Amino acid sequence: MSRPPVALTIAGSDPSGGAGIQADLKTFSALGVYGTAVITALTAQSTQGVTGVHAVPPEFVRAQLDTLLADIPVDATKIGMLAGAPTVRTVADFLRELAEGQGPAVVLDPVMVSTSGSRLLADDAVAAIREMLPYSSVITPNIPEAAVLLDQAEATDMEGMRTQARALLDIGARRVLLKGGHLAGGHATDLWLDADGEHLFTGPRVPTANTHGTGCSLSSAMAALVPRCASWPQTVDRAKSWLTGALRAADSLEIGQGPGPVHHFYDLWKSP
Repeated sequence: MSRPPVALTIAGSDPSGGAGIQADLKTFSALGVYGTAVITALTAQSTQGVTGVHAVPPEFVRAQLDTLLADIPVDATKIGMLAGAPTVRTVADFLRELAEGQGPAVVLDPVMVSTSGSRLLADDAVAAIREMLPYSSVITPNIPEAAVLLDQAEATDMEGMRTQARALLDIGARRVLLKGGHLAGGHATDLWLDADGEHLFTGPRVPTANTHGTGCSLSSAMAALVPRCASWPQTVDRAKSWLTGALRAADSLEIGQGPGPVHHFYDLWKSP
């Protein structure tokens, strides 16, 4: 058996298992990728919300990265919750060094607010996140996150999404997947924009309240799939198709009293 692709997630821990490092590793495994992880923060969290965040010291985040990469080369990296500006700058330095050596694809999910509405990124870290944009292959904000990054009001329609996606390119992003799930309507549309133009990904909304960790899972699916796809739009299309299946099966898990997790292993687990 040949070596599988190896993906790295740099993110926070979610004890409920639905988001963060736990969701990323489940996604990697579900998609046939060997997962590695560097933890940036511990959270006290459930499906009902976040009650506390304990950031890992930035120097220890760097120690994790250096020790891991000295031993195991990775094919793609996903970056999620970074908690504070010192950690963001530490990871930005790491990405800058990776870029100098033609490093792996980097999917940056600018985690700022959890599904339940809890703030996960300190205010002083937003400017530092902007500094990371040129060193990331693609950034995957939702509408509220794009507004925070640009210090603007939230987009309310597709034209507003286009304007903000272009603005993200203007401030340094190389590629943008702006997720449109916060807009009203029976269908949800995500907007891809890069130097070659735009691509729209539209699909019907899945009728479930169990959406905990959807952003984490989509970005980690992109990191898992990009080494085996011919283009970024193909990567996004396959990642969204997998996530749609995970959302459709989410209600069967019955995990937690709040918005539960998606079912990462929906096409692998067998019924008893």
